[in-house]
Amino acid sequence: MKPIWIVDDDESIRWVLEKALARENLATQSFSSARDAMQALQTGTPQVLVSDIRMPGASGLELLQTIKAKHPGIPVIIITAFSDLDSAVSAFQGGAFEYLAKPFDLDKAVELIRRALEESLRETDVEQSAAQTPEILGQAPAMQDVFRAIGRLSQSNVTVLITGESGSGKELVARALHKHSPRASQPFVALNTAAIPKDLLESELFGHERGAFTGAQAMRRGRFEQAEGGTLFLDEIGDMPLDLQTRLLRVLSDGHFYRVGGHQSLKANVRVIAATHQNLEHRVREGLFREDLYHRLNVIRLRLPSLRERSEDIPILARHFLNQSARQLGVEAKRLSPQAMQFLSQLEFAGNVRQLENLCNWITVMAPGQTVEVKDLPQDLVEERVHAPMPAQTVSAPASAAQVAHALPAVGDGAEVSHASWISLLEVEAAQMLSQEQPEVMDILGRQFEAALIKIALKHTHGRKNDAAVRLGIGRNTITRKIQELGIGGAEDD
Repeated sequence: MKPIWIVDDDESIRWVLEKALARENLATQSFSSARDAMQALQTGTPQVLVSDIRMPGASGLELLQTIKAKHPGIPVIIITAFSDLDSAVSAFQGGAFEYLAKPFDLDKAVELIRRALEESLRETDVEQSAAQTPEILGQAPAMQDVFRAIGRLSQSNVTVLITGESGSGKELVARALHKHSPRASQPFVALNTAAIPKDLLESELFGHERGAFTGAQAMRRGRFEQAEGGTLFLDEIGDMPLDLQTRLLRVLSDGHFYRVGGHQSLKANVRVIAATHQNLEHRVREGLFREDLYHRLNVIRLRLPSLRERSEDIPILARHFLNQSARQLGVEAKRLSPQAMQFLSQLEFAGNVRQLENLCNWITVMAPGQTVEVKDLPQDLVEERVHAPMPAQTVSAPASAAQVAHALPAVGDGAEVSHASWISLLEVEAAQMLSQEQPEVMDILGRQFEAALIKIALKHTHGRKNDAAVRLGIGRNTITRKIQELGIGGAEDD
């Protein structure tokens, strides 16, 4: 751990703080002026900075401004006299952690420094974990296949076609392919061909000469020139107009192109990685995509799975996005309760990883409290889950039978259970049992279903078997036998 810096022109203040912190086994380094501390910042940094405001030469506020510009994560505690409270406000506006008003209580000063120290160490841990986070997260088998493919392509310059649904992370894969390629030190340039108007796309790709069209007041380099020596990522390639497909095919064939309005052939040394969420084979059959360009792009195909195909990755992705969002906003990261995490793991996420990231941003801003429950999630998301049965194959961590029963409102208390909600919960339970290859699933769930019905009927009839049998539409002998077989208590002999 780095030392705590004490900056004050008053030697007695420095001495008192040094001794108090030494008793706490905390290392310190003292400076008699802000200018000396600024000089020391060129070769080192503190874990926490404690500084007076009024000192000869540079002020504590100037020191605060300097350290926040270079090291924004270091907590700064400002020491101020009561007459300097306006300066304390300025200190907070400049990013100070807290201030100490003179004369201060020594124990409270040490306690404040300890809080700042904990904040600094927590910030350091977050930065280290962020640095250690891989560019693509995923533990599911489908993602491991993607990682293996990136590894095999790491020393190759071959053209790659990435396919996958919108929001599944195709650009992240393209960036990883570039980062681990021999071109990693050269530019990575991305262009979403669907986001550029058709009449501007040609200029975006190949550049233009001055006067090539109205508004072209200067020569402009296109994306192929900007990516020289590196990688050009063409997203949503399936939406590219046919006439531009022809020009792109020529670049891929012989490596030459012309700027719009230009007459000089330019050589492109660029690796092209393309991506699409569309079925290019289908578009070729419809005449919307050139077959020869398709074969040029489809040298190596890398399919990225949708999030519902790797729902076991949702917890690790959610935690990553919550931490990322918290860092961006400068707040403490929210945590999902086990129930909320399980709920998210059972969603389909039509928008894939991008939708999950947006949801985590919403949670960081809107959810009350640090621990997020299901009820704290967006209402439309909760309602969509309750009223729409979920296909069994999308479930990664289904609820247990006890959790399913607990999730249903108590009958007889005025609560209403929709047909869709209990059916979907039944599907969740069945999916779990089938995925675990449990035997006799039909028999087990059937017995649970019968037991639940009989228990509820007996509750309504205050334990009278005859009345319960009538309510259920079964015979008295049948209900007696079922009660014995299922081990149901609370029934009375009529």
